Amino acid sequence: MTPPASGTTSSTRPRARELGIPFPGRPGAHNALTDVGGVEVGTVTLVDGSGPLRVGHGPVRTGVTAVLPRGRGGVGASCAAGWFSLNGNGEMTGTAWLEETGALSLPVLVTNTHAVGPCHRGVIDWVSSNLPEPPSEWLLPVVAETWDGYLNDIFGSHIRPEHAVRAIDAATDGPVAEGAVGGGTGMNCYSFKGGNGTSSRLVRYGDHTYTVAAFVQANFGARAELTVAGVPVGTDLADDNPIEDNDGIAPPGSGSVIAIVATDAPLLPGQCKALARRVPMGLARTGTTGSHFSGDLFLAFSTANAGALNSSFPRSDGPAPLQSMEFVPWGEMDAFYQATAWAVEEAVINVLVAAEEMTGRDGHRSPALPVPRLMELLAARGVC
Repeated sequence: MTPPASGTTSSTRPRARELGIPFPGRPGAHNALTDVGGVEVGTVTLVDGSGPLRVGHGPVRTGVTAVLPRGRGGVGASCAAGWFSLNGNGEMTGTAWLEETGALSLPVLVTNTHAVGPCHRGVIDWVSSNLPEPPSEWLLPVVAETWDGYLNDIFGSHIRPEHAVRAIDAATDGPVAEGAVGGGTGMNCYSFKGGNGTSSRLVRYGDHTYTVAAFVQANFGARAELTVAGVPVGTDLADDNPIEDNDGIAPPGSGSVIAIVATDAPLLPGQCKALARRVPMGLARTGTTGSHFSGDLFLAFSTANAGALNSSFPRSDGPAPLQSMEFVPWGEMDAFYQATAWAVEEAVINVLVAAEEMTGRDGHRSPALPVPRLMELLAARGVC
């Protein structure tokens, strides 16, 4: 049976700030990746079946998330971009070309480990169907993954190219769905239910106010590591930990995390890479030390300098005009690095407070973060 697809599944739980958890910095209007003008996010969520695992039949707990740097209308128009691998036990396609050109022009998809291929094909199908003149004769999409095999029939071919197409078609601006939705449907974080989360920060630079925003597909961290607002709470929340107690599935801390950082500040590709390198600073603020079995891969892009990095073939009438770019001076990047770390930290905590308990294959259960107990622990330390 084909699992249902949806672009609307989301948590109804309050976000971390709404609970009173303090975070540094000032967020944008939605406190989300879409606070960067033009960025759109869409999801397809697949949830079907229960009981014992039957490969190819389910249970299914998975999905696809699509991030469009310039929206559907801007597919094919390049952004300055860079990427960074903290730990390479994972996959992010298209990075060789990213490294070569510093340019990103296609939707970015995030899904489960074994669905990278169908999503890659889906991006190509969407472009060929929706753009009368594709940006080039070949397409090298960026598709990233984390492992959802604790809850999901990951060896079953449940995600197909059409799900990637639907996720792109579902992309919109405004609030972004968090928790067990899209590519984050079957994920776990600090051995609680994980998934998607997002946050943003405003950065004042001269007469301008720029936005730096982060999206995470969080599937990492051992329970004992969890830190919220500077308070190490993981050991106090050690009970009800079926994920780490389930021998033979995965070592504590494994899983992976994908982060996407967006900004409207004018940056060079190398400066985008520098933002991607600061993602681990935000992750570390939530407690993780980085597991060998966690693929930690990060992408950052700037929507400024529209048109400056678009590729073109040599012309018969002479060379194309020289291109130019504005950029923040390297010596003024610290505020943008800080904003990246802060946004990533809050995005991870937003995952945890949004995601609700889920049971998947073979009765495997991923418990929700016990928010009332968390708030008691933070209050006892005078944090909120």
